[in-house]
Amino acid sequence: MIVYLAGFKTINKHYKDSTKDIYLLSSFWEHKNGTFGEYVSQEKHILDSGAFSAINDKTGKYKNFDWDNYVKKYIQFIKHTKQKLFFELDIDCVVGLNKVEYYRKQIEDAIGIPPIVCWHSNRGGDYWIKCCEEYPYVALGTTNASKDGKKIRSNPNILKWFINHAHKNNAKIHGLGFTSQDWLPLLKFDSVDSTTWLGGARYGHWYYFNGNKIKQKSKPKNTRVINNGKSHLLHIYNFNEWIKFQKYALNNL
Repeated sequence: MIVYLAGFKTINKHYKDSTKDIYLLSSFWEHKNGTFGEYVSQEKHILDSGAFSAINDKTGKYKNFDWDNYVKKYIQFIKHTKQKLFFELDIDCVVGLNKVEYYRKQIEDAIGIPPIVCWHSNRGGDYWIKCCEEYPYVALGTTNASKDGKKIRSNPNILKWFINHAHKNNAKIHGLGFTSQDWLPLLKFDSVDSTTWLGGARYGHWYYFNGNKIKQKSKPKNTRVINNGKSHLLHIYNFNEWIKFQKYALNNL
């Protein structure tokens, strides 16, 4: 299983080691202003459309967002950085599924490679089966904010149903944000992604790899994490521990 680490932009300017052998996920939303690190073009990289970030932008601009232009820029970025793996714009809740399919086809026609289809619970089980039959790479999303999403994400047997249907049709499956240390050995995703390593500096704990799992230690009670502009040091430490887990998962999960 490939565990893509998302959010690398946070430490890009501080991280001095090579990233060419690290599986990274970044979002087009992070790079939409035209600036990005070399890691974005490396072989072991997967690109998210940034749709979730755009929809949850605190300014609320998405309500009058120019999605047509966003898709055009997304396509240009995919071409410019020579992406091989990239997600569709799963913005059903904003433009409806028909428009999502329109954008998906537009991306595929422009790039010559189908995007990874991102299923959410509103699309229904039959649509998942259809996607597994028609696309080589599918992603299982859903959010705990919805009743159906919470039910799916909290039930490994339901998750196995999705995984089994994908593999039955020789499709790879990506678990969006699925990094439960207890469940990953049971859920045979081909890939997943995580930003969990970023939480350490934010909440005052650090991660360590114990040989088969990522564990965490929290700061002592009634203490604070001293920042002094050096929070990136804890980020880098946690990131390196997650790399150890990434290597373990690649060979053992």
